[in-house]
Amino acid sequence: MSSNAKPVEEIDRVVIRFAGDSGDGMQLTGDRFTQETAAFGNDLSTMPNFPAEIRAPAGTIPGVSSFQLHFANRDILTPGDHPHVLVAMNPAALKANIADLRPGATVIVDTHDFTKRNLAKAGYATSPLEDGSLDDFNLHPVDLTGLTVASVKEYNLSRKDAARSKNMFALGLLSWMYGRPVEGTLKYIFSKFAKAPAIRDANIAAFKAGWNFGETTEAFAVSYEIKPAEVASGRYRNITGNTALSYGLIAAGHLSGLPLFLGAYPITPASDILHELSKHKRFGVTTFQAEDEIAGIGAALGASFGGHLGVTSTSGPGVALKAEAMGLAVMLELPLLVVDVQRGGPSTGLPTKTEQADLLLAMFGRNGESPLPVIAPQSPTDCFDAAIEAARIAVNYRTPVILLSDGYLANGSEPWRLPDIAGLPPIDPDFATGTGDGSTDDAKFLPYKRNPETLARPWAPPGVAGLEHRIGGIEKADLTGEISYDPANHDFMVRTRQAKVDAVADSIPDLVVDDPSGKARMLVLGWGSTYGPIAAGVRRVRAHGLDIAQTHLRHLNPFPKNLGAILAAYDKVLIPEMNLGQLRLLLRGRYLVDADGYNTVSGMPFGAEELESVFLGALHQLVPDDVPAEISTDLQESLS
Repeated sequence: MSSNAKPVEEIDRVVIRFAGDSGDGMQLTGDRFTQETAAFGNDLSTMPNFPAEIRAPAGTIPGVSSFQLHFANRDILTPGDHPHVLVAMNPAALKANIADLRPGATVIVDTHDFTKRNLAKAGYATSPLEDGSLDDFNLHPVDLTGLTVASVKEYNLSRKDAARSKNMFALGLLSWMYGRPVEGTLKYIFSKFAKAPAIRDANIAAFKAGWNFGETTEAFAVSYEIKPAEVASGRYRNITGNTALSYGLIAAGHLSGLPLFLGAYPITPASDILHELSKHKRFGVTTFQAEDEIAGIGAALGASFGGHLGVTSTSGPGVALKAEAMGLAVMLELPLLVVDVQRGGPSTGLPTKTEQADLLLAMFGRNGESPLPVIAPQSPTDCFDAAIEAARIAVNYRTPVILLSDGYLANGSEPWRLPDIAGLPPIDPDFATGTGDGSTDDAKFLPYKRNPETLARPWAPPGVAGLEHRIGGIEKADLTGEISYDPANHDFMVRTRQAKVDAVADSIPDLVVDDPSGKARMLVLGWGSTYGPIAAGVRRVRAHGLDIAQTHLRHLNPFPKNLGAILAAYDKVLIPEMNLGQLRLLLRGRYLVDADGYNTVSGMPFGAEELESVFLGALHQLVPDDVPAEISTDLQESLS
């Protein structure tokens, strides 16, 4: 590829969205652009968006797949609200995404499929390329398919196979526009298609042709430069939430010295955890693809009984099926991690869209008084730390723990600074030995004699002489673990299991509030994946010179000890959630605080601009003299 001879304009950030039919390779295109952007050193955040159907009808809006990437020369927190550039591979992709663009955005359209039939499939009566409806945008109609087919003609592929390389042509064009490195992509193509030389060479040729087209055509008069972001020194890689969570589970196994066992049934959007962990047998990981959700958690619980770190991963429908086995884990008081990668519901709902609507399910979705700790990561990279924290609680307190991720975190990605594993605190499983560990009484093993600090019972895997004990789901007698129907014992054991979960609060840090001036009267409280949009919205509000405080919960059961005092310190508490107010309900019941909520169940994450408007409106109600009702936000877009 030749060197760039056109003017280069420096900008600080850009949001790009690739969109096309689910067979057009948009996820691969976005992923390759992301990998090169990460290698270049920009901060970034991504949001893949794809249909639930394995193969929706070609050319229809339900079949549109997209990948959005926001990258910048500074710290960013979200995948961006409105794309600056849309690459649309067909009329349906244009139709499904054009409403998200602001006037002046660049729209690159593959004109090849803008036939009367395909326009009708997408719901167009006339071609938007000709009727003036796109006049507000910087439109570039390009026959990407035709140019691709011409660029790979020498490889003697069928027209259908040749046209499949159009995503690489688009990737080459966008790589030229934004000065992305190309070596990594070329190596990737060479490796991926090594066994199909013609396909390999065609994709490389299409990629190079896209790059050269950008440089030589008069349609694109300028390219753009976004310099690397300033970040702490260290070794970085781009990582998705599911991959980070998988690595966190592997690290937890290493830190505890326990073999890691995952029992799981494939379910969107959690399946990648099973896929990833299955690659790492050399780290003492065993994966079991069960025949159903119940078998998955049953196997994981059995592994925990056998002295392993038992894990099961699923999404909301699977949590419902696993409820009885989770209750059994509560009764047995064994370590168990239940990873719930939340998605839109109820029932099958929106399998590929995100939601935070499983919080009450995690808290109460079991029969009887069946408490267990619940924690939630706040970003894709935080999934690593959250997994380790969940394992620490499960092992130290002998309890199942639910880790609430969601589709936005699972599939989204960001740069991750590789941690120093040697610097992570160990997790001590403290197995019962029957000698000097407080688990014996007159030489008789007492499986429910508790640690006075954690209230955890001894962990006694089978096969150790003298530690034989009864297990099962019927109520246990205190100390001995024998079957008990005694009313007073049942009352005591129920309260003790609750007290054990409550005791987890003694081992978690106080909640920290971000309130730089100390003068804020309104607190924005979030949990899970809303962290990025909330923090970006708070940044925008502070750019107006206004005071606003923010804090974010990782531990949802039990809550941090100082949460009540924090809530009482502010005149207004606002809780944005991707549900209809589940955390707000819990806080109102626990702390009697009349918190306000801002809620969405659209299957899409909050936007920073959206939350800025909500925060400004709430502040106007609280301090109308400080916040004009009509406050301009146009100049604040770059703060997201």
